[in-house]
Amino acid sequence: MALPQHRSYDIRFQQQVDNARRYLLPFIESQLPLKPGLKVMEIGCGEGGVLRPFAEQGAQCLGVDLSASRIEKAIERMTPEIEAGQARFLAQNVYEEAFLAEHKGQFDLILLKDTIEHIPEQEKFIPYIKQLLKPEGYIFFGFPPWRMPFGGHQQICSSKVLGYLPYYHLLPRGLYRSILKAAGEPAHTIQELMEIKDTGISIKRFERIIRQNHLKIAARRLYLFNPIYEFKFGVKPREQGKWVDWVPWLRDFVTTAGWYMVKPE
Repeated sequence: MALPQHRSYDIRFQQQVDNARRYLLPFIESQLPLKPGLKVMEIGCGEGGVLRPFAEQGAQCLGVDLSASRIEKAIERMTPEIEAGQARFLAQNVYEEAFLAEHKGQFDLILLKDTIEHIPEQEKFIPYIKQLLKPEGYIFFGFPPWRMPFGGHQQICSSKVLGYLPYYHLLPRGLYRSILKAAGEPAHTIQELMEIKDTGISIKRFERIIRQNHLKIAARRLYLFNPIYEFKFGVKPREQGKWVDWVPWLRDFVTTAGWYMVKPE
């Protein structure tokens, strides 16, 4: 099924830019007004498009990603911002001691958009990145709850049937892998999908980790239709009904995105 943005860096970059301009910035500014000199870091920045609107507001931006090839693409596309001294990009693991030593207590805002669900041991990772914040800083988290129709990221499958098939990522691990193999999915795709199965995070577990680590949820928005769907599929975003939020066992199955602004208590 792989969507156009899965094959084109340019399409993916522009979708990141448009989504951040139209929806992400207003959500963040409900808690943290953007102003020149604000220090912003995105972990898992990919091609860097999310950071362009922040740089346009005068923020000093750092994009970090484990993928050197994606960082190269970010540098290519964000050249004006880099030359203006408003952005830089690193292919680095934020867990490295050298990274923590250089950036501890440095950021007003840390962004993890569609990233936390890829990171193992979230219970250790979230308190770790808290160390990189200024005392009054915020962390933005945006992620697809694990049990939502495509929470396994199966849309990256080359098979159209599997790419459009909802919920089967919730099958037992062995059966899930067998289905992917039988459909002829490449080994690297299967590996990525199995990793996401191991790290996928629910709303309930995410909020529990936040509370346990003395972080406060300053803003929270659940979406029936993820804002990025407007740019991928032409579907306008729609917030989740409040009654769904009152039924936790149902909530993850029908919520396509959870957006949060959190800060230290």
